[in-house]
Amino acid sequence: MPLRIGNGYDIHRLVPGRPLILGGQRLDHPAGLGLDGHSDADVLVHAIMDALLGALSLGDIGKYFPPDDPKWKGADSLVLLEQVVALVRERGWSVVNVDSVVVAERPKLKPHIAAMRCAIATRMGVEPDQVGVKATTNEKLGAEGREEGISCQAVALLQKP
Repeated sequence: MPLRIGNGYDIHRLVPGRPLILGGQRLDHPAGLGLDGHSDADVLVHAIMDALLGALSLGDIGKYFPPDDPKWKGADSLVLLEQVVALVRERGWSVVNVDSVVVAERPKLKPHIAAMRCAIATRMGVEPDQVGVKATTNEKLGAEGREEGISCQAVALLQKP
């Protein structure tokens, strides 16, 4: 049974006046910050989408959802994820699992991880135990540590029966 692995990465700037959405969940940042981007700027879902696309050498999310296309302005990243998973399935592949780590100083993500995993799994058509979401801080180092942004790294494993 052939297997393919892909990785993804995304980072978005934290700014006032924007919602903070991670894993499809709207969170409250203690300083009232949210992620800046053309869509909802959900770095967790974006990194997972790039990992899925990368596993099949299909490019990245910018190829399918360009940031200069008004069609994607404010788009729900979970809806975009469904479209990426459809591309994977159209090519005869299925998702074995995805794993990710979100790097953010605040807010604390642990209370929200189960809901994130369920939301992502539902949109991917897999079980929650096939979706790993972890969170860490950058110990006040770098852009994430200074709360200038939030980043995420993800990996996806696909199989072709």
